[in-house]
Amino acid sequence: MRIQNTRVSVQVPATSANLGPGFDTLGLALELCDDLMVEATTGAVEIDVRGEGAGMVPSGEEHLVVRALRRGLDHAGAPQTGLRLQATNRIPHGSGLGSSAAATVAGLLLARGMIADPDALDDQVVLQLATEFEGHPDNAAPALHGGAVLSWMQGDAARAVPLTVADHVLRPVVLLPTTTLSTHQARGLLPAEVPHADAVFNASRAALLVHALAGEPELLLEATEDRLHQEQRAAGMPESVELMRVLRREGHPAVVSGAGPSVLVMAGNRAELAPLVRRFVADPSSWRIAGVALRRIPSAPVVG
Repeated sequence: MRIQNTRVSVQVPATSANLGPGFDTLGLALELCDDLMVEATTGAVEIDVRGEGAGMVPSGEEHLVVRALRRGLDHAGAPQTGLRLQATNRIPHGSGLGSSAAATVAGLLLARGMIADPDALDDQVVLQLATEFEGHPDNAAPALHGGAVLSWMQGDAARAVPLTVADHVLRPVVLLPTTTLSTHQARGLLPAEVPHADAVFNASRAALLVHALAGEPELLLEATEDRLHQEQRAAGMPESVELMRVLRREGHPAVVSGAGPSVLVMAGNRAELAPLVRRFVADPSSWRIAGVALRRIPSAPVVG
């Protein structure tokens, strides 16, 4: 396989996984995106990061986008090259909005855009390779496909299918604290086993959520109930979980976004939510409120 295109760009979205009951399986893409461009060179790796993570993320071969890009080239049997990477990052890091999945998917799609036969890195291959980086496909799948996505593991194989989302159902609002929490830390707070009744409860709510997304927003509050992971991680993000509880008591379908500490309100508006945030958090200036639309289009590399 040869390198055909020496300049490729891609835009990848933030994602919110779990959506309450769909732990490690449900996710959606948001109109909050990182823009990345790579040029193949004959020199060493050069990285220019602007925005989120600037001055904090690795500046060489350990950069996640570079690692994923090289994994994609290896998988396709293409030669490695020097790289000049420019990243304009808008997805906050360590906030439960899929920044690492976005970086991984971006690197793999940049590799797809560089090679002579893009089918060597088709969507299924990209999802599989991204899942090997991430450990689970719930963020990578919507980052790749856009929209709301159901993903699962069939043995070692990552699988995903898009979900139907009616236009009038989702009005996502993200409540974003300045604090961060790593996915590794958040997962470390989960118990090894759960009661059978709680597993049944979540299975019913996850199925109901798929139905609600297709056209019944009045069911979103019930459909986003969870017993498996959010309360169990309260020790790692107490204010986020308490805010989620308050919002739900007020009738808003709020969930912890991914591993947190951001909170996603599936259907709301900033004007209505802002007073509740100011009223119930210790320092309102440490929280941002952003209305972010569902991103429906798939991610794809652009050559040139």
